[in-house]
Amino acid sequence: MSKLFLISGPCIVENETTPYLIAKSVKPICDELGIEYIFKASYRKANRTRVDSFTGIGDESALQIIQGIGKEFGVKTLTDIHESHEAAMVAAYVDVLQIPAFLCRQTALLQAAGETGKIVNIKKGQFVSPEAMKYPVEKVLATGNRNVWVCERGFTFGYEDLVVDATVIPRLKKHGVPVVMDCTHSTQVPNQTTGVSGGNPEFIETIALVAAATGADGLFIETHPDPANALSDASTMLQLDLLHGILDKVMRIRKALQS
Repeated sequence: MSKLFLISGPCIVENETTPYLIAKSVKPICDELGIEYIFKASYRKANRTRVDSFTGIGDESALQIIQGIGKEFGVKTLTDIHESHEAAMVAAYVDVLQIPAFLCRQTALLQAAGETGKIVNIKKGQFVSPEAMKYPVEKVLATGNRNVWVCERGFTFGYEDLVVDATVIPRLKKHGVPVVMDCTHSTQVPNQTTGVSGGNPEFIETIALVAAATGADGLFIETHPDPANALSDASTMLQLDLLHGILDKVMRIRKALQS
């Protein structure tokens, strides 16, 4: 069993201090438990429901903060891109380019990400079967880039719910690439009449433990020291001080499987 990796950080770079605080807290937890840490933060949000939603502090400023965290803590960094013209520019700052779930079939976006040579983490669309994810993977592989991950984040169920199928991770692993479980966005309750998604973060631990038991190579957990006052995804991010307990249980499951 390969070393577990954790993609973790705030939903978005909302200021200069919070991302560093999170990275400073998460890195020693991962070091203690033998987990590879990958710092995550969106440099800009292009997919908010409401026109007045917070979308970022400025592209270059946010990317420089992400890059600085990677250098200071000696970790890989990840951010998401939404249009093909962003790929080359963002790749100069980070190690992993993430494709949002709703965009997982966008050929030009996938190809542009693949052509950077960076790791490409493709989130599985809430409307896509595990088996059909072979096609987004193939679009990246066709560029000659073999560094592809697939990330599960649940299936749309009705108008306002997501369902996580415990069989998805082993089914995704048949594509021959590392599989990540997004433990935070899988708890999302989308399409609220307020224009702001709700969530059930109390189930993050449950999803993480199931992912560990079914063979996930990595976990995606957005976290924040004060989620209620975060400027994006306040309803789904994990309270930062709860992360260690969850990861400790995850590693106990992995060790049990190894033995």
